Amino acid sequence: MERILVSACLMGYAVRYNGSDKKLISDTLARWRSEQRLVIHCPELAAGLNTPRLPAEIHGGSAEQVLTGVARILESDGSDVTQHYVLAAWLALRAAQDARCRFALLTDGSPTCGSQRIYDGSFSGQQRSGHGVAAALLRQHGIEVFAESQLTELIQRVADADKCRVVDAG
Repeated sequence: MERILVSACLMGYAVRYNGSDKKLISDTLARWRSEQRLVIHCPELAAGLNTPRLPAEIHGGSAEQVLTGVARILESDGSDVTQHYVLAAWLALRAAQDARCRFALLTDGSPTCGSQRIYDGSFSGQQRSGHGVAAALLRQHGIEVFAESQLTELIQRVADADKCRVVDAG
């Protein structure tokens, strides 16, 4: 059975920057959880960041540029927290690889987990196309990343992968 790394906030854990969750209600997620397919992980908490914490956004480039040291991640007070978020990305990758996850379901908008949209770096609430550092690193290592709005697509990809495993095993 395919394993899926999933943002802890999507599973109802109050670990977001503002101390809230972003629980995603789904019969399929509940079934996958009971089948022990889900690897529930909060990259920021794994990296030692607190809940609640100041909002953070990518400044001066993309997630890939953060990972190479060209761009930064700053909190709303101007503090540079790049290293914490880069560590969060690497810890998410390690958790996914250790559990042999081929897929990830991550919270969109986050400078760590965003997979389609992130905030634009101005702390004005404006979003732009892009992804967070964990989503970028996971993709660089062959893990398919989905936002919570793409749950239907993820369910189909997992079902297809499960069918392939059955055929390969036969």
